[in-house]
Amino acid sequence: MSRREKIEALLADSPDDAFLRYGLALELEKEGRHAESLEHLRGLMRLDTPYVPAFFMSAQQLAKLSRIDEARAALRDGIEHARTQGNSHAAGEMAEFLASLGRLGE
Repeated sequence: MSRREKIEALLADSPDDAFLRYGLALELEKEGRHAESLEHLRGLMRLDTPYVPAFFMSAQQLAKLSRIDEARAALRDGIEHARTQGNSHAAGEMAEFLASLGRLGE
């Protein structure tokens, strides 16, 4: 059984577990299944209390796919949610990545 399959089995019992859903998105990305991975990350970003790491991972994946404008938007939203949730560390990491994307586009 692959790591993805194990996570999917765990999710069958706990479909609302954000950490498991995030793990599934990471495994899908490793398999090159970017559209599915990004859809799972977007779902985590839309939760009542958004799962902040999903914004950063989504942005990283979008940047790798040369979808820089979408990556920047994910980071801006992620920074806002991280600050709202009192997660200044995550906000800072995303701000640094956002600044690096600005340099890449110049």
